[in-house]
Amino acid sequence: MPKKSTSPTSPVALQPAAAPAVAPKTVSKTATRAAPKAARKVAASAAAPAPPAKVLAAAKPAARKSAGRPRAAEVEARLDDLKMVAGKLFLTNGYGHVSLEMIAREARVAVRTIYVKFGGKNGLLAALLQDKRTEYFATMDMDKDPRPLKEVLDDFAARFYRMITSPPAVALQRMLAAEATSNPELVETFFVGGPNISRDAISRFLNRPDIRAQLREDLPEAQLPVYLMNCILGDSLSRLLLNPAEGPPAQVALELAQRMELFYRSVLR
Repeated sequence: MPKKSTSPTSPVALQPAAAPAVAPKTVSKTATRAAPKAARKVAASAAAPAPPAKVLAAAKPAARKSAGRPRAAEVEARLDDLKMVAGKLFLTNGYGHVSLEMIAREARVAVRTIYVKFGGKNGLLAALLQDKRTEYFATMDMDKDPRPLKEVLDDFAARFYRMITSPPAVALQRMLAAEATSNPELVETFFVGGPNISRDAISRFLNRPDIRAQLREDLPEAQLPVYLMNCILGDSLSRLLLNPAEGPPAQVALELAQRMELFYRSVLR
């Protein structure tokens, strides 16, 4: 009986070999549980609407504004308010009855601020006197004024009269008269910041070589400043004690011109 052929052309030999079996990968239980959660988070993030711009802006911390130092104009305004409050308290209550605590409370500042800026009550009074003088004489410099003698002194007389006869100035003079004996330091502060400055300005002007040449040689020079001031002010005692009503401006100007003419007749060559 003939044998079956097993040559390469056999159908059995032409069949492909079976692929080797691959063992399936083992997935841990933890990974199995985490995968659905991660998928849900990604889906929720994609589905959620973006927060509006206002919400994002509100979420940002607000930038802190730097308080900084007050500007020079603000400091000056505060000091002006402080001086105004102090002046009103002085004239209303009397200088001796006003404490730094009262001024600080009314002006809404610290007592230390008054000490630092003015040194105390006397410094405040000196500053008030200086401000008042600046108000009337800021644009006048008798040391360098080139105008004729009479024109300069007439200008000075008009300014000085308005300053001294203003209601606050008269009230200050009455306060000084009432407290002079009990508070000599107050009177000294007043003279240093008030009359003495006027006397010195007049004395320097009258001693200018071009002005001195127009004056009589036999004049007591030391008396001239006070003499001129008295001529300008007229009846100061009645004004201080009787408080008469001020006349019309034309009459006031006429009477001042008459008093100045008396001064010129007595001192000029």
